Amino acid sequence: MDIFLIIVGILCLLTGLAGCVLPVLPGVPLAYGGMLLLHLTERVQFSSTQLLVWLGIVVVIQVLDYFIPLLGTKYTGGTKWGTRGCLVGTIVGLFFMPWGIVLGPFLGAVVGELLGGRETAQALKSGLGSVLGFLLGTVLKCVVCGYFIWQFVAALV
Repeated sequence: MDIFLIIVGILCLLTGLAGCVLPVLPGVPLAYGGMLLLHLTERVQFSSTQLLVWLGIVVVIQVLDYFIPLLGTKYTGGTKWGTRGCLVGTIVGLFFMPWGIVLGPFLGAVVGELLGGRETAQALKSGLGSVLGFLLGTVLKCVVCGYFIWQFVAALV
């Protein structure tokens, strides 16, 4: 049974890593699931503290994944119009996967800034900030999944 759990755990980790760039898959939660499967084996036992800290990281990363594009818009000079447009674009973009998750915040920020009376150049700058925020979120997810893979391998060796 341990071998089965380890193999399924490896599949969860690899699928989780793919989910960092494929918005259809919940990457970090899948990778955490792989860690839980390894914990269920008799070969490796993580402490409760480790599991809870990792769960906390997963929750924070999942929440940040939706708000980092908003922060990107704000820090590239976006106004409340752009930030709200980015939020609306993010929600609408969820219905048009996979491209909607990138284009939604961008277009929402641009349209929001234009509706707020900003010039096109500034609106595009705010939209670019949302894309940069999305990319930062992707990098964070990859780092966490990479850490889980490293911990998984280290625990088995």
